[in-house]
Amino acid sequence: MADQIPLYPVRSAAAAAHRKRAAYYSAAGPGSGAEWPSSRYQLEDESAHLDEMPLMMSEEGFENDESDYHTLPRARTARRRRGLERFVCGGWKLLCTSCCDWLVNICQRKRELKARTVWLGCPEKCEEKHPRNSIKNQKYNIFTFIPGVLYEQFKFFLNLYFLVVSCSQFVPALKIGYLYTYWAPLGFVLAVTIMREAIDEFRRFQRDKEVNSQLYSKLTVRGKVQVKSSDIQVGDLIIVEKNQRIPSDMVFLRTSEKAGSCFIRTDQLDGETDWKLKVAVSCTQRLPALGDLFSISAYVYAQKPQLDIHSFEGTFTREDSDPPIHESLSIENTLWANTIVASGTVIGVVIYTGKETRSVMNTSNPKNKVGLLDLELNQLTKALFVALVALSVVMVTLQGFVGPWYRSLFRFLLLFSYIIPISLRVNLDMGKAAYGWMIMKDESIPGTVVRTSTIPEELGRLVYLLTDKTGTLTQNEMVFKRLHLGTVSYGADTMDEIQGHLRNPCPQMQSQAGGNNASSTPPRKAQSSAPKVRKSVSSRVHEAVKAIALCHNVSPVYESRAGVGGEAEYAEADQDFSDGNRTYQAASPDECGNMAREGLRTLVVAKRALTEEQYQDFESRYSQAKLSIHDRALKVAAVVESLERQMELLCLTGVEDRLQADVRPTLELLRNAGIKIWMLTGDKLETATCIAKSSHLVSRTQDIHIFRPVTNRGEAHLELNAFRRKHDCALVISGDSLEVCLKYYEHELAELACQCPAVVCCRCSPTQKARIAKLLQHHTGKRTCAVGDGGNDVSMIQAADCGIGIEGKEGRQASLAADFSVTQFRHIGRLLMVHGRSSYKRSAALGQFVMHRGLIISTMQAVFSSVFYFASVPLYQGFLMVGYATIYTMFPVFSLVLDQDVKPETAMLYPELYKDLTKGRSLSFKTFLVWVLISIYQGGILMYGALLLFESEFVHVLAISFTALILTELLMVALTIRTWHWLMAVAEVLSLGCYVASLAFLNEYFDVAFITTVTFVWKVSAITMVSCLPLYVLKYLKRKLSPPSYTKLTS
Repeated sequence: MADQIPLYPVRSAAAAAHRKRAAYYSAAGPGSGAEWPSSRYQLEDESAHLDEMPLMMSEEGFENDESDYHTLPRARTARRRRGLERFVCGGWKLLCTSCCDWLVNICQRKRELKARTVWLGCPEKCEEKHPRNSIKNQKYNIFTFIPGVLYEQFKFFLNLYFLVVSCSQFVPALKIGYLYTYWAPLGFVLAVTIMREAIDEFRRFQRDKEVNSQLYSKLTVRGKVQVKSSDIQVGDLIIVEKNQRIPSDMVFLRTSEKAGSCFIRTDQLDGETDWKLKVAVSCTQRLPALGDLFSISAYVYAQKPQLDIHSFEGTFTREDSDPPIHESLSIENTLWANTIVASGTVIGVVIYTGKETRSVMNTSNPKNKVGLLDLELNQLTKALFVALVALSVVMVTLQGFVGPWYRSLFRFLLLFSYIIPISLRVNLDMGKAAYGWMIMKDESIPGTVVRTSTIPEELGRLVYLLTDKTGTLTQNEMVFKRLHLGTVSYGADTMDEIQGHLRNPCPQMQSQAGGNNASSTPPRKAQSSAPKVRKSVSSRVHEAVKAIALCHNVSPVYESRAGVGGEAEYAEADQDFSDGNRTYQAASPDECGNMAREGLRTLVVAKRALTEEQYQDFESRYSQAKLSIHDRALKVAAVVESLERQMELLCLTGVEDRLQADVRPTLELLRNAGIKIWMLTGDKLETATCIAKSSHLVSRTQDIHIFRPVTNRGEAHLELNAFRRKHDCALVISGDSLEVCLKYYEHELAELACQCPAVVCCRCSPTQKARIAKLLQHHTGKRTCAVGDGGNDVSMIQAADCGIGIEGKEGRQASLAADFSVTQFRHIGRLLMVHGRSSYKRSAALGQFVMHRGLIISTMQAVFSSVFYFASVPLYQGFLMVGYATIYTMFPVFSLVLDQDVKPETAMLYPELYKDLTKGRSLSFKTFLVWVLISIYQGGILMYGALLLFESEFVHVLAISFTALILTELLMVALTIRTWHWLMAVAEVLSLGCYVASLAFLNEYFDVAFITTVTFVWKVSAITMVSCLPLYVLKYLKRKLSPPSYTKLTS
């Protein structure tokens, strides 16, 4: 079989695994027979050779060590370089890289994580220094705050350019206007930014201080001592009360509960709201008193700190007993930081602190998010800067390089600096604040909060939506819906029949009880050899309910109620059950499938009667397997597997995790808008697939490809090739398989997955969720949005371009870390379709119009300088320039933030309108070039018209051209507006009124006697008409001949 699979030679140890794998794939095919698998692999795999898919697999790859596989593609690319280019580029890159690495190593040496031995209550015995147990979410400290904020601002070309231009005004030879005309706008932007960052940073500091200052009881030889959370060390014995946060990762030693176990809430760690059962180390739990922990000599051996929150391997050893006591430690003996004690008081020994705790290792540092629109405008300003330099050089060249030409060059650069208007940053920031206010005031999405005001336009550019499942798509409320006994099925409407069976004592069970009283150890072998009697429905109901009632990890909801009574607890009993379901899932495949298709979470319950000898044999092997340090999980699974034989099937249960309100229509709306939805969940594969179907994330007619578990490169290669042959099907992949594929075939997996209509990733850790978000950003270049409701979604939310947190049952951690916070998933539809779309289109129009405002006055300056012998003299000075950028045109231009092309109802009804935005057509080099041509045309007309029509004095040129410029800008705003708002009309009239009123005070610039004549009025009107009328005609013709898509809907 293995010979027929075209894999290149590997080590002999791996060859057997590949043969086994090939057989597994063959058997999975339909109608597996003797000849079928062989012919299938010959036909498919030989014709579709592995090289057909550009997976980096060659002899060279397989001969290398597995850890080096991911470096092979880069190595091959590097070898293509030849000659001088390779030598120069490679040498320079090597030098820079070496220097940077050396500096990083000197500044921040990363300590290697190692396994550790922790002595109970003896922190001083620790061989190594461990990190402080303090939480730090701040981005800056007192020394790096100002430099850090300034760097974040001036790393953008736009802001850096403004800074350089403003600083140049301190040089007398280069001074063009008043200092306040340059420094006031820049100072305003910086002040607002610094204040906003300072407030956010102070809030983070307060939150950190509150957590780090929480007091805990530390057990010492002298008794209990109160310590701050930040002062806890590895080896300390910490007492945690009920409803108190666990401050660090600990091994559970004792509890006040008599059973030696307790419940903890892990919703802020793994997003699951069901309480987890934790078991204390039996050796320490049996000690008579709390103080006896110091009278024994014991230590815990713990593995090195890891990301995986679902596993732990360690041992507990007591040395002073004869013989020494060894106990295995697993995940059930741990108490991870940031979980909450739900019952009793617990005592634990600290094994990991600070940065080494599971919760911190699974949290990524927040990044400063920058919108795509800001990056695009940054590119446009670079293009404008090139045009500015070219225009200045042309002017100096035409001047003939006379005198100190370099000074003239700098003066021209400053004269034309309005090409890149300094008010662009101010208008955009104010616009973003306005969009945030509109979102929070929208009554259709109550409770929505904008926490990051810098990226509202990102909501209009999304292509990928990554969503959590539990609590995000679902309500996180389990409802018991079905009990299937093989021949009888009970639904929600027939649960009263089950109650009736339970109230009536079963005669079969009574006789068994009588037999048990007579003999406490009945002869098991005799029972098993007796002929099987068909049980009554009543006895089967009793047995099924008894199994569920005895074997569960039910979390007590109301402490006043004893036992498991009531449907809520009964439903919870079904959530986490023994692994017995695994073997017997196939016992009733049709019914399992039927329930899954209904969107129910299925669970098969079975039992097996053991003799005393069988149980003792199992317990000894199980204990031995649990003490293993290496491959513990495999050894334990093998022992459990040996027990799961010849089991008696009792029942099949179905539990529904109800979807949130309007999840299905919302997902359909997003899909129609061209947004691809990926569901990333920590739940099991079956549950994730089930919810994907019930929520219509995957349509009922769509195929689902379940990615088989893979553990090495060869298996990943085979499975990726199998997946590649599928078309238009949803992908379901587990976190472990995803990790293997990302290690060897990151690019190929991303390419294939991005073609799928929907992707479901199950058993995902918080860091894997964040990695998937970064993977999509890196490989597609498209904008991603992450939606979650728990602490385990924070990393994903922070890694995505736009993060949306839902305030749910898993706390507010996700909503506080997100850029936008909503109360229900269905609100995301309106947030994206209406507010995201409007914010992007408005900002695109606003940004381009502000640039047009700067370009038109720069064109007029260029015409003026060229007419007057290329003199580097400003056309408008002092207050005229300040007024032009502020009170004369600011309000009408800013009123564009109220513009809308379609009504919100239409945007929700036709989500296809959203698709156009992802192509970025509202702001592109094409639309920008149109505005540049309009600016050149209007600037030329205004300046040449004023020069042609002026009579005797130059001051008349200023009056005519400046007045015509203000009127042109007001008319252009009116031309750009698509839907009028009453505030827009007020802004137009107010700005015109301000200009007319200010003419009386502008004696030093204008001739007041001239501007009151009829001649002035007709000349200004004529020039304004010539500059604007052709554009109105062109706009009318374009709307008639080539109307935009939204006009067809509104008409």
